[in-house]
Amino acid sequence: MKRIAMVLLAACLVPGARAQAPPGAWSPAKSIGMFAYPRNNQPPDQQLKDESDCYGSARQNTGINPQTPPPAGPTAQQQQAAQQEAAQQAKQDVGKGGTVKGAVGGAAGGAAIGAIAGDAGKGAAIGATVGAVAGRRKQRTAEKKAEQQAVQQTAQGEQQAQAQAMASYQAGIDTFKRAFSACMDARAYSVQ
Repeated sequence: MKRIAMVLLAACLVPGARAQAPPGAWSPAKSIGMFAYPRNNQPPDQQLKDESDCYGSARQNTGINPQTPPPAGPTAQQQQAAQQEAAQQAKQDVGKGGTVKGAVGGAAGGAAIGAIAGDAGKGAAIGATVGAVAGRRKQRTAEKKAEQQAVQQTAQGEQQAQAQAMASYQAGIDTFKRAFSACMDARAYSVQ
């Protein structure tokens, strides 16, 4: 204990001795992925003070806090829920009535064929059944196609929104770094 006190005292009494920031000290420049080098041999404690001042100034002037985490995209559950909702909405938008429309069209065609064969009523009944089945098949195909398109569009929309949010976040960080660099440059530091 006595030895440590003597070393500290000697450091204070030695002319030209400088107080230095501890090696593991937090560096504002490093926290934002930048490196600052003194141009005029500023001591480490002065550099730490200058970095801290410039960090605060950049925060105040830009309104950006670089320690804020980047925007998080929707969770897998949120994505799945949005896609399911879009699929259900698309299914409803396709409309109903494929079976009825098919039956009506089939009955008309069947009646015409039945009339030629001699029994228009029987032909209409057969045509209505076949038309109903075909109409329902077309309806299901249209619903599936609409669901797939809705799911794809929802996923693309989410990706675009996330990309825009990340671009905006990165633009803010870049603005902050420019403000920090300008301040440090004015204090005779090279910042990269």
